[in-house]
Amino acid sequence: MANLIHIAKSFNGTNLNSECKGWHRCQLPCTPNEMAQARNIILKETQKACFEKEHSTLSASKPIPKQSPLQKLSPVLQNGLISVGGRLKHSEIENVEKSPVILPKDHHVSLLLTRHHHDLVKHQGRHLTEGAIRAAGLWLLGGKRLVNSVIHKCITCRKLRGKQEQQRMADLPPERLKTCPPFSYVGLDVFGPWTITTRRTRGGQAESKRWAIMFTCMSSRAVHIEVIESLDTSSCINALRRFFALRGPAKQLLSDRGTNFIGASKELGMDTSLQKYLTDQGCSWEFNPPHASHMGGSWERMIGVARRILDSMLLQNKVQLTHEVLCTLMAEITAIINARPLLPVSSDPENPFILSPSMLLTQKSCLLPPSGDFLDKDIYTKQWRQVQALANQFWTRWRQEYLPTLQQRQKWTVTYRNLQVGDLVLLKDKQVGRNHWPMARVTATFPGKDGRVRKVEVKAWDQGCVKTFMRPVTEVILLIPKD
Repeated sequence: MANLIHIAKSFNGTNLNSECKGWHRCQLPCTPNEMAQARNIILKETQKACFEKEHSTLSASKPIPKQSPLQKLSPVLQNGLISVGGRLKHSEIENVEKSPVILPKDHHVSLLLTRHHHDLVKHQGRHLTEGAIRAAGLWLLGGKRLVNSVIHKCITCRKLRGKQEQQRMADLPPERLKTCPPFSYVGLDVFGPWTITTRRTRGGQAESKRWAIMFTCMSSRAVHIEVIESLDTSSCINALRRFFALRGPAKQLLSDRGTNFIGASKELGMDTSLQKYLTDQGCSWEFNPPHASHMGGSWERMIGVARRILDSMLLQNKVQLTHEVLCTLMAEITAIINARPLLPVSSDPENPFILSPSMLLTQKSCLLPPSGDFLDKDIYTKQWRQVQALANQFWTRWRQEYLPTLQQRQKWTVTYRNLQVGDLVLLKDKQVGRNHWPMARVTATFPGKDGRVRKVEVKAWDQGCVKTFMRPVTEVILLIPKD
């Protein structure tokens, strides 16, 4: 608009610059007078389009009708613009703040002005944006809603302060709800390391590190811990072999995408005899998406319990760790975790049995044996009944008392919009600051059985090339929806 005013002046000869004549693209900046004229013309046309009746009424010096949205503002006509009359006529503040120009919130000009002043305050909140608009001599009807809408849709604000996507907590997977032998469905993860003394030398002591792999039964919640010497694939495979030898083959293994687990699964696929063994047993290995530790919460919680128990043991005993001592401590930690009650301990004297994983693993009720004389033949005639009774009691109470405690969702109870193919998102990266997080495009979604999307595939520009990543929705921030 200012450029058109400049060209119009060049036609009627009122332009002071002799070089500017006719239609041209002037390289000189617009003067403040031209900018003020352009502003007034735009504001007048906006008011005429939205407040035509009020403008004609004020031009005729008639009072504004009560039905008008401007009635409470006591509008006046100043320089052809409808401004706020109000009660500050005799104040000493600037005229632009005393009588700001009234604009509707639904007009495109109001939207552009709000975006402009929001950018001037460097994408701060509603309070600062409204202050900048008012200081510029503008009064937006329903301005709070308009400012909120602009901030909500602002891409820069989403980059700076947008929240990661969420989704309603999924239903429990079938392996958590099945009555099956212990360690049929197993979640595993590595934790550590610990520094141990390997041997004594003349110069001191040679030290090395040890880690541990925790295997967690998805149904009975029992755990098994194996100590490993390194994080490479061979140590992981050896731990798996020991676990299968002690606890029997598993039907399914679940883990995160640790490099040792990925390598172990590939090694298992390359080993013909072991692959045949896994195929015969119907064992499969499934991985959670990268950066999705919350999807393995059922076994991540057990690692936290094991760490706290080990810290207490090391604090009380203050022993020097060796490989043998560490293995012994891990065995004791396993026994403590497996003896934990799965339900609150009952105060009913008729129900003294504690429902714990060890009740199923050891076939012991953790109670003293009853007094009385038992013959040798009773071992062969009655012990199998006692073992079967304990197993039946565990699974009966597991179904009737433990499963109902898993019914309620403790968090993530609200259903959100599913991410869709084509959405523009911001990819979270803990290695760099938020201002350097890359933008990505959703290329594929993976809905769960309930139809809710909790992991997506995205393409992002990384290190000079386009790369594809698999991420949970909690690691992305929606910038621009597809629609």
